[in-house]
Amino acid sequence: MASHEYDPDDNFGHAFHARADVDGDDALETVAWQFLLLANPDDEDAALQQFAAFRQALDNAGDDADPGVLLRAAIDWQAGFHVPEDDAQGLMEALDELVARWRLRIDWGLDDDAPAPPDTTALLQTAFTQLREYHYSLWTVETGEATLAGWITHERDEEAMQLVASALGMSARPGVG
Repeated sequence: MASHEYDPDDNFGHAFHARADVDGDDALETVAWQFLLLANPDDEDAALQQFAAFRQALDNAGDDADPGVLLRAAIDWQAGFHVPEDDAQGLMEALDELVARWRLRIDWGLDDDAPAPPDTTALLQTAFTQLREYHYSLWTVETGEATLAGWITHERDEEAMQLVASALGMSARPGVG
């Protein structure tokens, strides 16, 4: 049997059609790996570290584990964000940390003297719009909780991410839903 390196261009198709020599756990790991490659644009080393954390969490959690939850935990503050839906400051800090990987900065356009914290939906829209200028897509995912969660991909990878997220049972979309 040939050894396969995990490469998004070579292995993406293998994640979505049955092969006789792949069991359910292998298929899940393949799709999870694709997710991590997409959520870590141009940073396979980070994807590898997060994949190791995901596999460990999956082993610890057992058969009833939700892979989407485990992946969100593996990427949190490295390639993804997960904050309370009313935590504007936390959202800005998380997104600032994520975009710093590409030496980008989000201009939040905030007035220091504003009497109320900014709306998190408006902040997500600001980040989405500004990232599009650099050909990145900000994704948000339903968490089933009063939280905001997501990650950033290359804009060109939107279709692939939609397939991967769907295969993992995640209700994810680019932008603010």
